Amino acid sequence: MKYFSFSALAVAVMMTAACERPLIESEEPEVDDSGLVVPDQSRVKKFTFTLKGDFSNEWKPVSHRAAGYLSADGKDLTDVWVLDYVGGQLVQQLHQSDNTAEDFGQPSMNLKYGVHHVYFIASRGGGAQLDTDAKTITFDKVLDTFYQDYEVSVVSTSNGNRAVTLDRVVTRLRLTFIDAVADGTATISVTPNTWYYGFDYTDGTPTAAKTFQPMSITIPASEIGKTGLQTSIYGFSDSDEWTTDVSIRSQKADQTVIGQAVIKDAPFKANRITEYSGQLFGSEGKMSISLNDTWEDSFQGTW
Repeated sequence: MKYFSFSALAVAVMMTAACERPLIESEEPEVDDSGLVVPDQSRVKKFTFTLKGDFSNEWKPVSHRAAGYLSADGKDLTDVWVLDYVGGQLVQQLHQSDNTAEDFGQPSMNLKYGVHHVYFIASRGGGAQLDTDAKTITFDKVLDTFYQDYEVSVVSTSNGNRAVTLDRVVTRLRLTFIDAVADGTATISVTPNTWYYGFDYTDGTPTAAKTFQPMSITIPASEIGKTGLQTSIYGFSDSDEWTTDVSIRSQKADQTVIGQAVIKDAPFKANRITEYSGQLFGSEGKMSISLNDTWEDSFQGTW
């Protein structure tokens, strides 16, 4: 009579069954219409970010808002972008473009467990173009803009309410014309030799440089004959100072030049106003330098 070991027989049956059972392939991650991975809802935590910085963020009910939730220098910011990266890959993004909405400036996201770099951009610039392949954002018209790279490690016990302080990533050239605006003046064109219209949102460095690109400012008829006219342009910059020449022209409607001036080696850096004042209309002006602390200590000069 033959005897069989029950345990050996059981193992043999299990091995046979394992060999005969087809392997179950791992489930493919769910993706949305834009191709981004939809997080596994069982291992995510909701985060609400309150944006802070060198701007006003006093909360008001929608019914009591004359303007937006975020403003800088008395001007409302109009757009907020939030880009969530894990392991160097974009996994989700959010764009707030209604600055009267209840949650404007307080975006929420479900973040999957793990280490994230969440990039925040808040701006009132015009004609924004976000390029997630190049990891840049550029503007047709640069205006006040703030940015932050916020790293967060998400676990089950993470606090989902976070305050994020954004830093200004633009510089500003402010011009004051001390002579009277000449009759017939229609526009003033400001032309830097080099100016930056975008930045890399992963490290804040300026991009999209344009050379000898004039920016035209329309002069209202009500300003004719007045002194002390001011105008400003914004451009992207990092915290290292750099210089460029700037040409200024006052023109009639038919493009006839009334007056002009050139600023040599004007210095710029992020979060600082560079101020120049001088004569322009009907002459080749000269700008002078002084100091002001509107943002950071500003640079002022004369041509």
